Amino acid sequence: MELSLLTFAFLALVVVMTPGPTVLLALSNGSRFGIVLAGYGIAGAAISDAFLITAAGLGLGAILATSATLFNVVKWAGVAYLIWLGFQMLRSSAEPGVEIGLRHDQQHETRSQKGAIFRKSFLAAVTNPKGYLFFSAFLPQFVTPTDPMLLQYVMLAVVFILIDVATMTLYAALGVKAVKFLNGRGAFWIDRVCGGLLVALGLGLALIKRGEA
Repeated sequence: MELSLLTFAFLALVVVMTPGPTVLLALSNGSRFGIVLAGYGIAGAAISDAFLITAAGLGLGAILATSATLFNVVKWAGVAYLIWLGFQMLRSSAEPGVEIGLRHDQQHETRSQKGAIFRKSFLAAVTNPKGYLFFSAFLPQFVTPTDPMLLQYVMLAVVFILIDVATMTLYAALGVKAVKFLNGRGAFWIDRVCGGLLVALGLGLALIKRGEA
């Protein structure tokens, strides 16, 4: 089990290091709001990991794989949300370090702003059917059927979430550094790049068919 867990941790690191929606949001949040507020988005992504793993353990991934209707409902919700997030970033006219009145130097840490950052990362993950299907196919390879299933899923979830949180924190810190290195223009360009990539991810998701996800 120890070797299996190490293999799982390595593969999980490879997966989460690949820029996906929550990683791109962590990078953008870090550049705009700093590491503290970016943490709310990271928390949202971490909870989405727990949600997706729980759903996979309960068999939702298998249901998505066999139900064209449910798959398409989740898929098109994910497509719409990713493209909407991307266009928000691309169309943002706020000065670097500002989003909807939130200034990096003023740190207006209101409850609604924290909630908005949290929700974006959470919803970007849970509206993507690829997450459900990925965990449904990935996790069982590291589960021993003769051992307690719940404990194994909890262990795998904890390892994956810790790796994901560490990775997103690094990306958020990179966003913070980019602002300083580019003399304040880093947030502007990071938003443009991340926005374009989110739109591309949304369009790519639109092309995915149930058997290919």
